[in-house]
Amino acid sequence: MSAACKHNPAELPWWRRERELVEAAVAAASLLAGWLLERGGAPGAAWGACYALSFAAAGWEPTLEGLRALLRGRLDIDFLMVAAAGGAAVIGDFAEGAMLLVLFALGHGLEHYAMGQARQAIRALGRLTPTSGWVRRGGTFVEVPVGDVAAGDVVRVRPSERVPMDGVVTSGASSIDQSPITGESVPVEKAPGNGVFAGTLNGDGLLEVRVTRVAADSTVARMIRLVEEAQGQKSTTQRYAERFTRIYVPSVIAATVAMALVPWWAGWLPGSEAFLRAMTLLVGASPCALAISTPAAVLAGVARAARSGVLIKGGAHLESLGSVRCFAMDKTGTLTVGRPALRRVVAFGGSSDDDVLRCAAALEEHSTHPLAHAVLAAARERGIAFTPAASTQAVRGRGMSGSVDGTPVHLGALRLFEPGGAADAPPAATPEARAAVDALEREACTAMLVARGGRFLGALGLIDGPRPEAAEAIAALHALGVRPVVMLTGDNPQVAQAVGRLVGVDDVHASLMPERKIEEVRGLAAAHGSVAMVGDGVNDAPALAAATVGIAMGKSGTDVALEAADVALMSDDLMRLPFAVGIGRAARGIVRQNVTLSMGMVFVLIPLAVAGAVPIWLAVILHEGSTVAVVLNSLRLLAYCAPAAPVRAAGA
Repeated sequence: MSAACKHNPAELPWWRRERELVEAAVAAASLLAGWLLERGGAPGAAWGACYALSFAAAGWEPTLEGLRALLRGRLDIDFLMVAAAGGAAVIGDFAEGAMLLVLFALGHGLEHYAMGQARQAIRALGRLTPTSGWVRRGGTFVEVPVGDVAAGDVVRVRPSERVPMDGVVTSGASSIDQSPITGESVPVEKAPGNGVFAGTLNGDGLLEVRVTRVAADSTVARMIRLVEEAQGQKSTTQRYAERFTRIYVPSVIAATVAMALVPWWAGWLPGSEAFLRAMTLLVGASPCALAISTPAAVLAGVARAARSGVLIKGGAHLESLGSVRCFAMDKTGTLTVGRPALRRVVAFGGSSDDDVLRCAAALEEHSTHPLAHAVLAAARERGIAFTPAASTQAVRGRGMSGSVDGTPVHLGALRLFEPGGAADAPPAATPEARAAVDALEREACTAMLVARGGRFLGALGLIDGPRPEAAEAIAALHALGVRPVVMLTGDNPQVAQAVGRLVGVDDVHASLMPERKIEEVRGLAAAHGSVAMVGDGVNDAPALAAATVGIAMGKSGTDVALEAADVALMSDDLMRLPFAVGIGRAARGIVRQNVTLSMGMVFVLIPLAVAGAVPIWLAVILHEGSTVAVVLNSLRLLAYCAPAAPVRAAGA
């Protein structure tokens, strides 16, 4: 077998991929042949050999599994089935014993086939990634297997080709269909400096991409690994079910022994009839469908979410999403686009707009803050020359100070210019400065005052506008009954309230330091039972950890988002939030249906088996039928579609 086949079941021949169904078919054919020979009066050796082949083909695997569990000190469902089949054979009901194993094998085969379809939904992402790429070697491009491409190499992506590796565009421009990774339905324009994902489809432009991750660490490879790991993370319902079965299975064994012996000892039933009813009870009471109820739904739900760009890192988080009734959301980079831009310059006295911007740019030259980038971009766009400030010092949460040509300069929020705002005693805020700040904040701007030599030059108004879909997403959450949706931000109250009104949140908590955000999240969880926190996965990591479900915006910081939160939105599309809540609720509903169906069948079969009202073969059909029904019911999640978002009235 090739290495690829060892790791990718899809590459195996169909008869090996669906081995359990093939074995069930062989066992069924042997059972039918034995039954026909027995009914036709053939020698016992002939039909006995057919029954033996049927037992062997259908029963070897559950026998091994049952023995392994028994050696570990556990009684499992495989042991129950083999014991029931063996018991039927002991009393001479070879056909019924073989039928039990055939139907058990068929049920398992169909179950694994259906579950394989759910796994293929996520493994299909891996098949999108090309196996080779055109890599620059010297002055030309040569085709190289992706496994031989290193970080830092430059690959060429021609029109209509799939991107072979994660990387950053170095030249060219094109639109790329990112829907397999992020769920975005519209192609995204890419230009130099923009990141691209392996497996996404290039449009009609020629791109050169500098590789940032080797193939094994690409975003799609990490997604597949995380989704497969999520299958092993158990939800609350699954943990309850496993605790229940640890007590229930030994109880079934005890009840079976009692059913086989007590009626016979008491003279109520012949020994063979009591034993047959005991075997029927053993079959009917086995919790096969219960065992698969939650894992099947979790696997299908996680796979469906991943296909839509929502990475859910475990069944517990999928279940928690379905129970959330309150959302806390960061402002900058979550409800807003996270790229502030200069909106207005207010000059005081005899200063000009250029004077104000020149002084601000001189200080911001040394800063990496997003607001600094906006100030510098505006200065360069206007062609304003400036000398970088010397002796710069950042005042956390307030602003910056330094000197230009020996003159002290200050830039920052109003609180920088209040008593105790900074150690080097900037000028106190004047009524004119306060009025300018107040006016800018009413426009949803973040206001910064600029002072030089103890005199205010003016104020800058920078705005980080709401995401286009933010208001629609919050309206959709409200339509799902999610209230309140609360904004948590470190920004000042006026700006936060202005943005909050634009997007339609229920409440705004502003001027929060990171530790206060954690307290607010815990308070919301206490008040509403559970809370989801949405942030950028970096500076909001403590609050994400404190929430019932932490949801990270993933497009701008995929690595951090994949590690920091319980759920990652692979695109920065807030409309994925109502989808995530919806699929969580759908999964919870399907788990409840599965548990009801599985245990309902058990509770029906137990009294019928004790009364002798159902033959063992019919008990097997009903029992295995409920298992297959549970899996098929779970697979409905693969076709889940979010409900249509409500139309937000103009001006709302």
